[in-house]
Amino acid sequence: MFTDSYWPRINGVSVSVESFASALIKLDHQVLIICPYYPESPTQTSFAKGVHGSTAQSDSSPHGIPESSIIRVPSLPLPISDEDRISKSHKLFWVSKQIDKFMPDIIHVHSEFVTADFGYYCARVHKIPAIYTYHTLWGDYMKNYIPWAPLFILKFILWVVESTSFRRPYRIIVPSEVILDYARKYRSRKPPYLLPTGIDDKIFYPRTETENANFRKSMENMYPALKQKRILLYAGRVGKEKNLELILRAAVKIVKEQDDVIFLIVGSGPDIYGFKEECETLNLMNYFVFTGYLERSLLAGAYCISKIFIFPSITETQGLVTIEAMLSGIPVVAVGERGTLMVMRGDNGGFMVPNDENMFARRILDLLKDEDLYRKKASEALLYGKKWTMDVMVKRLENIYTEVIADYKKEREQKKR
Repeated sequence: MFTDSYWPRINGVSVSVESFASALIKLDHQVLIICPYYPESPTQTSFAKGVHGSTAQSDSSPHGIPESSIIRVPSLPLPISDEDRISKSHKLFWVSKQIDKFMPDIIHVHSEFVTADFGYYCARVHKIPAIYTYHTLWGDYMKNYIPWAPLFILKFILWVVESTSFRRPYRIIVPSEVILDYARKYRSRKPPYLLPTGIDDKIFYPRTETENANFRKSMENMYPALKQKRILLYAGRVGKEKNLELILRAAVKIVKEQDDVIFLIVGSGPDIYGFKEECETLNLMNYFVFTGYLERSLLAGAYCISKIFIFPSITETQGLVTIEAMLSGIPVVAVGERGTLMVMRGDNGGFMVPNDENMFARRILDLLKDEDLYRKKASEALLYGKKWTMDVMVKRLENIYTEVIADYKKEREQKKR
């Protein structure tokens, strides 16, 4: 798997790559991840012979993938984003040699930039198929990454990135119906596969009362403002594209009726300081706690001690955090746009609302005030979330790989005749 984003960088691509890779390893497949090196990375790993399905803790990253199964390519910081890195392009042949040792049957590309270039090169050299998952609708993000660029330049960059990305792979995977429709504008040779990222229900599941009490106590020791409060949780990047101002506008209305709540913001990003300043302007700082990013196991605990998961984003390609919350046994109130719309498909496991602070606040208050409604939605969330587990999705990915490899071999044989 080739990706320009991986742990310790936290985003949906990293989650998808790690989740599928871990699930494939558990099914006894050999998996190798090629990604940029981050200063916070455990090591800069070179490939060692014999990479296979072992997940021994002594050789594992914090996220469950053995470090011996990860090639971290020397990289440079990305000027337009402090959180991101870009692989050094002159390491192409070094990466290719690592792939020579691994001898994959298929290459799965999860991004669009330098590391993706490495993947397509290796696919050509080894004469194996390259499949590509289009995770990110870049049109929603570019104006935030490059706000100073004229619109016509952004549109041109977007066209170059997307037309190139859809042209290069042998086959394409898209994680949502929104992107499926989008991909069809660029690609007509073969319809894309639709495959959402599954969620690991061995990480995200309801805890016992004792486990929740212990975890809550530890969180309250770090963040005393949580004590005796009902937690409204947001988890994700803190950036303009996440529409977090909706939480602030709704919070003004919510705390007037229910002042025993606290908004727990798990995550960080380029707009974290502006978000905090806006909290202060609205006199809401006493109602907000900011933790920064949490490891997956800690995030799972945060879901379980929360009353409701709130998600205002209007740019999601999948909306995976809504499923994580549901599998943890708590209802969701989310804006019904794009990937979130596809996942929730209405008021399944909570409430899907328009991008309106009055409706957003109203549904949160309904769950806070009506215990019968709350219990119904919490139970519904757990049942609905089970449809999106990784055990279901990884089997579909296996079938896609098998089909793509067979089609590719057949086409090559036909060309030889």
